[in-house]
Amino acid sequence: MKTWRLDDGRQTLVLASTQGRLPEVVYWGTVLPQNEKLTAIHAAHAIDVTGGMLDKNPDLSLCPESSRTFPGQPGLIVRRQDGTTLLPKFYFASADDSKNLSFKYRDDENGLTLTFEFKINTETYIICAKTILQADAPVHLDWLAAPVMPAPQMSDEMIDFSGRWCREFETNRTPWSPGIRCRENRTGRTGHEHFPGLIVPCVGATNTHGEAYGFHYGWSGGHRMIAEELPDGRRQIQWGHAARTELQASTQFSTAPLYMVYSDTGLNGCAVSFQRHVRDHIVKWPKPNNPRPVHYNCWEAVYFDHKLDVLIDIADRAADLGAERFVLDDGWFGNRDDDTRALSDWKVDIRKYPNGLTPLIDHVRGLGMSFGIWFEPEMINPDSDIYRAHTDWALGSEDQTLGRQQMALNMALPDVRHFIYTQVAAILENHDIDYIKWDHNRVLPTPDAAQTRGSYELIDRLRVAFPDVEIESCASGGGRIDFGILKRTQRVWLSDSNDALERLHIQHNAALFLPFSITGSHVGPRHCHTSGRTLDISFRAWVAAQRHMGFEMDPRELDDYEIAVLTEVTSWWKHNRTWMENADILRLDSPDPAIIAEQQIPQDGARFVVFAGKVTTSMQIIPRPLRLSGLDPHAMYEVSLINRTSAPTLSRGTPTLKEGSTTLSGTYLMHHGLTLPWSFPETMWVLEGHRL
Repeated sequence: MKTWRLDDGRQTLVLASTQGRLPEVVYWGTVLPQNEKLTAIHAAHAIDVTGGMLDKNPDLSLCPESSRTFPGQPGLIVRRQDGTTLLPKFYFASADDSKNLSFKYRDDENGLTLTFEFKINTETYIICAKTILQADAPVHLDWLAAPVMPAPQMSDEMIDFSGRWCREFETNRTPWSPGIRCRENRTGRTGHEHFPGLIVPCVGATNTHGEAYGFHYGWSGGHRMIAEELPDGRRQIQWGHAARTELQASTQFSTAPLYMVYSDTGLNGCAVSFQRHVRDHIVKWPKPNNPRPVHYNCWEAVYFDHKLDVLIDIADRAADLGAERFVLDDGWFGNRDDDTRALSDWKVDIRKYPNGLTPLIDHVRGLGMSFGIWFEPEMINPDSDIYRAHTDWALGSEDQTLGRQQMALNMALPDVRHFIYTQVAAILENHDIDYIKWDHNRVLPTPDAAQTRGSYELIDRLRVAFPDVEIESCASGGGRIDFGILKRTQRVWLSDSNDALERLHIQHNAALFLPFSITGSHVGPRHCHTSGRTLDISFRAWVAAQRHMGFEMDPRELDDYEIAVLTEVTSWWKHNRTWMENADILRLDSPDPAIIAEQQIPQDGARFVVFAGKVTTSMQIIPRPLRLSGLDPHAMYEVSLINRTSAPTLSRGTPTLKEGSTTLSGTYLMHHGLTLPWSFPETMWVLEGHRL
C-alpha cells in the first residue's frame, strides 16, 4: 500500500494505491487532522460487494483502465499505428512528493509510461493537475483524461455552462443520474457554447454557504467533459482535449492543466479561488503596478467607415468623458470596407489613412490616452492578397463552409506563424501602440490540438518581443476565454453584447471563474446594436463599472444629462479601481429572483461595494432584504447608497438608505440584510460600506 496527501490549509487530498496499481483519490474535502491514518482512510473508502457485482470493485483510479474491468469511461484510449487498440495495464515506477506530487507508472508490454502531476497553491487553494503519456514508439491517441477525480456523493446536481453569441455563460443545472453527461466542444476554440468549467455543489449549497467543488480545463482548443455515475453509484469527472484532436501519431501527449478546488463557503469559495489564481498566478501583467485604464473602443461608433476627422472628434469626446485608452477596431487595413475581404492583408489602408496611423495615434497620445489596435491574426479572407498567393495556408478544405466570410489559417505551419509574426511586429515596431484586441471570429473546420499549440507559440513569441504590449482575447466576444489563453493575455472581451441587461447576467455567472481586473465591460449605445433594447445611461454605466470599465458607442449621441451621468460614474470607478482590481467578487443569494446582486470586497475586509441590479418586475411589492457576505460579524460598518438620487417618484417612503448612511454590524448585514428602496426594472442600486 502507498498513500499520499496534499494540504493547503483549506482542503486535503488523499491518494492511495495497492499492489502497484494506479492511485485513486480516496478523500478530497475539508482539512483532515495531521495524525489521520491514511491507510484507515483508504480502508474506509472501500464500498461493499453484493449480488450481480464482481468479487472486488475495480479502482476508480486517476486513469481508469479498461484492462481491469472498469465498467465506465476509461481514462485512456490509444491505438498502434496499424489501428490496433491497446489495453494498457500500468504498474508503479516512481513517485516524487518532495514538493508537490508526481507519479510515474509503466506498462512494459505496450511500451507506455503514464505520469500524473499535482501542484497545490497555498495562497489560492487551487490544485493544478495534468496527465502525460509517453510511448516507446509512435501511437495514435483517441482520448487522454487529466487526472480523474471522484464527484461527491452528497451532491444531487452539477452546474456546467453553455451559451451563444451575445449570451455567454449560461448555467445548466443537471441532476446526477446513472450514466454519462458528456459535454464536448469540437469548434476548435474554447467556445461560446461550452465554457470548460464545472461546479459540483453539495446538497443545500448556495452562493454563500455549503460545500462545492470547482473545475476548469485550461485549454483553448476543443475539449471534452465527462461526468459519469457508475452502476455501483460512484461518480467520476474526466476532462481532456476533444476526442481525436491529436491528428498525428506521436510518442508524447499531455493534457492541459486541470484546475480544481474544494470550498466550504459555497460557490463563492470556488469563485474566489479561481479569481485570485487567474489574477495573481496565471495572467502576466506587463505593467503590474499600473491601474487598469478606462477604454474607449470605436467599433459601434464607426464600424468599417474610418474617417480621420471623425475619429479625432470621437477621441476628443472620449477623453472628456474620462477614457484613458483609445482602441482602433476593425477596418484600418487592406481594402477592408466590410467583413468579406482583406483579412491577413495587414497593411494600413492609405485610402483611409493617407499619412498612415501616426496622425491619429499622435492626437490620441496628445489627449493623454494610450493607443490600441484590432487584429484577427489567425484568420484569412478568400478575397485577400495573401490568400491568392498562399491558398495552401488555409486550414481545411477549399469547399468548406465559411464563417463570417473567412477561413482559419493553419497555425501548425511554421511559415504561417512566421508570416503573421512579421506582419503584426511591423505594425507594433512602427507605431506607438501598447494594446492589441486579438479577435477570432469563426469556429475551426475541425478541432486540432496542433492549431491551438501553434496559436500559443505565436502569441508567446510576440509577448517576448513586445513585453509591454497588452493583449485582449476576443472571439466574437466570449468565444475564447480560458486559463490557457489567459497565460498569454491580460483581458477578455466577455461578450459582443453591450446590452447592460444581458451583461449583468453574463458577468454574474462569469465571476465564478474570472476576476474584475481582466473582464472588459463597456457602456454601449443608448439603443443597443445587438439586442435592440434601449436602456438608461445610469444602468449602462453602473453595469460597466462592475468590471474593467470602458465605452463603446458614438459619444456624439450623448445629451448633456448622459454626459454628466457617465462622467460621474467613470470618476467614481477611477477613484475605486485600485482596490477593486484586487477585490473578491462574491455573488449574493438574493431572495428576489428579479435581483442579480454581487459584493466586491478586498481581502482585508475594510470596505466593500454592492451592485444590486433589477432585471425585471418583482413578484412582491416591497424589496426583500439582501444579505451581504464575507464581513466581520463583530465589526460595525457604515453603509451608504451612493446613487440614492436615482430613486424614482414611485419610491414614496423614507427608508434609511434614501436619507443617508447607516451604521450596522456585520452580523446584521449578513443574517438579516439591507432592504433597498423600491426601483424600476433595468436599474441598479450601488452600496458602499466601510468598516469602522
